[in-house]
Amino acid sequence: MAADTGIALGGPAERREGRDKVTGSARYAAEHPAPGRLHAWPVTATVARGTIRAIDTEAALGLPGVLTVLTHENAPRLAEPDDATLAVLQNARVPHRGWFVALVVAETLEAARAGAAAVRVDYAVEDHDVTLTETHPAGYVPEEANGGYPGRREHGDPEGAFAAAAVRVDAGYRVPPLHNHPMEPHAATACWQDGRLVVHDSSQGATTVRTVLAGMFKLPEDGLTVISEHVGGGFGSKGTPRPQVVLAAMAARVTGRPVTVVLPRRLLPVVVGHRAPTLQRVRLGAAADGTLTSVIHEVTTYTSRIKEFVEQAATATRVMYASPHSLTTHRVVPLDVPSPSWMRAPGEAPGMFALESAMDELAVALGMDPVDLRIANEPDTEPDSGKPFSSRHLVECLREGARRFDWAHRDPRPRARSEGPLLVGSGVAAATYPVLVSPSTASAHALGDGSFVVRVNATDIGTGARTVLAQIAADALGVPLERVRTEVGNSDLPRAPLAGGSSGTASWGWAVHQACTRLRARLAEHTGPLPDQGIDARADTAGSADAESPFARHAFGAHFAEVGVDTVTGEVRVRRLLGVYAAGRILNARTARSQFIGAMTMGLGMALTEGSTMDAAFGDFAEADLAAYHVPAHADVPALEAHWIDEDDPHLNPMGSKGIGEIGIVGTAAAIGNAVHHATGLRLRELPLTPDRVLTALTEHRGAGRPSGA
Repeated sequence: MAADTGIALGGPAERREGRDKVTGSARYAAEHPAPGRLHAWPVTATVARGTIRAIDTEAALGLPGVLTVLTHENAPRLAEPDDATLAVLQNARVPHRGWFVALVVAETLEAARAGAAAVRVDYAVEDHDVTLTETHPAGYVPEEANGGYPGRREHGDPEGAFAAAAVRVDAGYRVPPLHNHPMEPHAATACWQDGRLVVHDSSQGATTVRTVLAGMFKLPEDGLTVISEHVGGGFGSKGTPRPQVVLAAMAARVTGRPVTVVLPRRLLPVVVGHRAPTLQRVRLGAAADGTLTSVIHEVTTYTSRIKEFVEQAATATRVMYASPHSLTTHRVVPLDVPSPSWMRAPGEAPGMFALESAMDELAVALGMDPVDLRIANEPDTEPDSGKPFSSRHLVECLREGARRFDWAHRDPRPRARSEGPLLVGSGVAAATYPVLVSPSTASAHALGDGSFVVRVNATDIGTGARTVLAQIAADALGVPLERVRTEVGNSDLPRAPLAGGSSGTASWGWAVHQACTRLRARLAEHTGPLPDQGIDARADTAGSADAESPFARHAFGAHFAEVGVDTVTGEVRVRRLLGVYAAGRILNARTARSQFIGAMTMGLGMALTEGSTMDAAFGDFAEADLAAYHVPAHADVPALEAHWIDEDDPHLNPMGSKGIGEIGIVGTAAAIGNAVHHATGLRLRELPLTPDRVLTALTEHRGAGRPSGA
């Protein structure tokens, strides 16, 4: 593209697939028509726990256009997957409401949907339990939380130090179940061609999908191809294979025709993962000067009975602030609930809401500026491991954010600023996210016309991966960006890890940089014109990207928020939201800003509008679609400001980059909550801060004549 000419690594190159997306030429998983393509619609369990006694498919099969109904009685038998959520239509057990019990395959989408409505299922119903409490008798401390983090870590004597502290905060915080709801629902189109399986899947990692499908369908990995060329968001819910791709492949095998499965949005909360609720207790003990002497963060969450997933909400606390005594622990309760899974910044997002809210409460108790309190407790090394940080510029982020936000002129007194019925306040919170990287392979190809092709099975989920990888390649090759083309999103390309954990660009880019560096060296040695087939170079970062580092590697940031709270309606409006980040070298200023403000918007939703309710009687989420689960609309989002500091970290990867896709959500909810406290003098410790909750607190405050929970 001409617009890319001369743009170096770090410059604001436009996303290369942008025009294809806005003109509709970019094809997503459900948009690959093939001769004879069929459509399938799932049937879900209407009980929270039990066993299927009988399935009546006669009425469905009698409808025009319906070809077959797959159930546990006639579906292909698959090898048992490591992920039990993929073992669909394999037995009569119902582990939770919404579990797939049948799949109707028809000539049209409408016929499939009508057929699904006509299927009748008789269940042997069993008692269920979906209610999470801190004292649930089935709770236990897991050996590991999500991501391989230890379930419990303790240093010193945290209980004794807390009891002896001059100033103490002891508070509980609640984050409800949250749902990913990407713009593109989970979808797959599958086709068997001469024994070979070809799948278009809405996934964050085609390589992983291929490996899992090969195992389940007993195929060699080179016997199938998974294509995820364009993906309309995922936020973690497409990080590993989801049931739609298994259902599509099974239906295509049975019918001998291509089959598309698109999961209805109302089913997403129960079948593709969600952020599990967390009940958190944070205790902070400090000396009179604000120095932390004890940090205790205890988390209770749930998992399903078929797959253990523990939201690692206390892990970020292990890296944030210096304290000689600390305890971070997770307690998980197996319930008859849908399996939770990854959602943007799993662990960090809910955990840092609790920690950073507690830090604000401690600042109030000390009569200390909350920015100064955080700076006063800056550690020299990572508190949990004792490792030196590869780079840590949280203090610079806090100071730069405070400068840009004009924090110095803030009146620290709650309820000090009003505009008619509005109370105005501001808040701050810190953020962190680990640097994650996985081995990847890539190839670089020099063509005779002077252009280059870089191939890697990266997945562009809307982050601009194609563009950034081309910038990395052009920089390593020493050529203009317009001469580099990238091919991604196909499992026939060189193997690559998924787009998740803010690790995609760091992982793929390392391999791309290495392949292009080798190609440049080969070209330097070559004389004369290139051969007809060009010149290739490959790279595999196994052994280097996954080598243990002697450094603690994390990105950091600071969030500042200003809110207006309507004392008549209880409505909270964010007026200004500012983030400053230290995330290594920024590889593309345009796409980086997009990632930061996108995550900040998601954090705004977490703070004010997003929340789900588990119905105890039915074992189902009451908020099943976007009419009930409220994501922020344009009117809710102010002009967001995202800035970053220059950070030179040589201990990461050849680009010096850290992940940026998730850190923007981490501190946003806490900053907004702290701003609400500053505005009203009320401390609301349960998200989201909806008008009913805020108005109730304001009413109680007026009735009692004092702040509630301050």
